[in-house]
Amino acid sequence: MPRHKTYVPHGVIPAVLLPFDADLAIDEASFRKHLRDVAATDRITGLTINAHSTEVASCTFEEQRRVLAITQDEIGGRLPIVNGVWADGSLEAARIARMAADGGSSALLVFPPAPFTLGQSPQMAIAHFRRIADVTDLPIIVFQYPLSTGQGYPKDTLLKLIDEVPSIRAIKDWIGNVPHHEWHVRTLQSLPRPVNVLSTHSAWLLSSLVLGCNGLLSGSGSVIPDLQSQLFGAVRNNDLAEARALNDRIEPLMRVFYADPFVDMHNRMKEALVLLGRLPRAYVRPPLVKIGRPEIARIRDGLIAAGLLGKDAARDAA
Repeated sequence: MPRHKTYVPHGVIPAVLLPFDADLAIDEASFRKHLRDVAATDRITGLTINAHSTEVASCTFEEQRRVLAITQDEIGGRLPIVNGVWADGSLEAARIARMAADGGSSALLVFPPAPFTLGQSPQMAIAHFRRIADVTDLPIIVFQYPLSTGQGYPKDTLLKLIDEVPSIRAIKDWIGNVPHHEWHVRTLQSLPRPVNVLSTHSAWLLSSLVLGCNGLLSGSGSVIPDLQSQLFGAVRNNDLAEARALNDRIEPLMRVFYADPFVDMHNRMKEALVLLGRLPRAYVRPPLVKIGRPEIARIRDGLIAAGLLGKDAARDAA
């Protein structure tokens, strides 16, 4: 299977959505089209699957394997595939990692185990990542949660992790704290073996990128991969005027996507793709429920403000 063996996670890596049909089975035809749509974006450097954006918590192991197989079939020869590793136990995480490697993934996005909400030690974190690294040498992206969740890794733990697990090559940074985020950028990207910081602070992406992140990995890239790619390029080129203009288009939509409750962010993105005519429907799996028409109207307004939808072309989400 195609694999981009020299891949180091960097640049713009959209996390795609996973469409379902009315029976809440995977809508494979719509998923294939969605993959092709996002993959056609200039200057993106990979796609992420089996993550928050694909509602991985509600997907079985076999469904995750099928999502990878479809993605490999559609875009595996063109772009690296980052496969999420979502598991509460380290043995299951290793099983998913092995499946991802066998399926042709180019990197792994490792979510923190839920038991860490009750407390963690550096030894626990290292043991979890070692289990994964023992079954594959694929590059690992550490998903760095806010410390307030209990699942985020304190600075010392993160540095020990990087030292003990050489296949860690990036973090997906959701720390939610600007000075701590800047510490990640300054410290991790300057290590003897650099670890790239991929921002997922989509609600304040311009502010995050100007600190010097070497990439971004975001579910909102499923809707605006082109704007994210252009913004990342403008920041890298030190074109602040262009970056601000792009951010002015992005901000109204991010305000809608990342409203409370935060858990509905990808639910809202599905509705946005329906409004844009890129998906036929916006079904989500429980415990998520379909959002109501007032919120869909706000999403429509955000798309119009972003210049993605004309007022006359807007239509109701199905």
